[in-house]
Amino acid sequence: MLSVATMHSQTIVLVRILCADGIEGIGEAATIGGLSYGEESPEGIKLAIDAYIEPVLRTADAACVAGTMLDIQRAIVGNHFAKSAVETALLDAHGKRLGLPIDTFFGGRVRGRLPVAWTLASGNTESDINEAEKMLSARRHNIFKLKIGKRALADDIAHVAAIKLALGDRASVRVDVNQAWNEEVARRGIAMLADAGVDLVEQPISRANAKGMARLVSISRIAVMADESLHGPGDAFDLAALHASDVFAIKLEQSGGLFAAQRVAAVAHAAGLGVYGGTMLEGGVGTVASAHLFSTFPSLDWGTELFGPLLLTEEILAEPLDYSEFSLAIPTGPGLGIHLDEDKVAFLSRDRTTSLHPVAVTEGA
Repeated sequence: MLSVATMHSQTIVLVRILCADGIEGIGEAATIGGLSYGEESPEGIKLAIDAYIEPVLRTADAACVAGTMLDIQRAIVGNHFAKSAVETALLDAHGKRLGLPIDTFFGGRVRGRLPVAWTLASGNTESDINEAEKMLSARRHNIFKLKIGKRALADDIAHVAAIKLALGDRASVRVDVNQAWNEEVARRGIAMLADAGVDLVEQPISRANAKGMARLVSISRIAVMADESLHGPGDAFDLAALHASDVFAIKLEQSGGLFAAQRVAAVAHAAGLGVYGGTMLEGGVGTVASAHLFSTFPSLDWGTELFGPLLLTEEILAEPLDYSEFSLAIPTGPGLGIHLDEDKVAFLSRDRTTSLHPVAVTEGA
């Protein structure tokens, strides 16, 4: 449950790129709540790929991923989610071609596992405490994020404070407001959250109010994180220059792909800001792509929230990801290091026959 939408299902756009050498790369795009959250929808992502990106790919050199993506950037404005899925598929294919995991293309991993937060979103205090206790006992998660902003401020703070009191120092408790507050409410709310022992507040006000974010950062006793206001390296630079965030929530799709997300992280590190690995509630493919990139960051101060596959009732990977010891293990095989369960993908696809049709691209010498 978000302040902008309540999700009961998730639609995933799977991209397959078939190269002339017979190697296939896979990528994924997923949105949170469709157009109620952002500018792209699953249907729009598929249309952008089929109608506008595919013609570029048909004359591209699949082994030159950066050059191909530059051609796509020149031909298509925006459409970050669609571009991210295509870039992931190209990198997966190239990693398979070279026998290397894709984190190698970004300098190589500095960690083999990533800490993963869990969202407590029922809105019922007792249920959320019980759920957190189960996660701690199973050693699945010891970082918890609460979605707030739909209720009265006093009710939200009471809910969060009770959960933090119950968990104590055994877990980090954070909140995500999803832009629901105005600046005046945010000033009061952040002070109350600090008193309750909360560690971080995510995007408390509108993404359009960067100066307001800067004012909140200047008075806050806890970390303020930018999420919806962060759509690539340009936004990252502007936010850093304004001191409008303590932490960047870095999302591959929102940034425009792995290369762009790496540049967002570079801005954060250069400006002395914290880094958090965000999610668009992707399935296994998008989650692994994010994990590969996040594993290369020199610091990952606030961990990640790569829990998307754990929310889904259907598994599309042949081998599920390893979530244990409060973390996610990053696959080590070539490319993304994963394989699809083709029968499950066929069963779940909207036309019940296949996902997006493979696009053939050339392979460089």
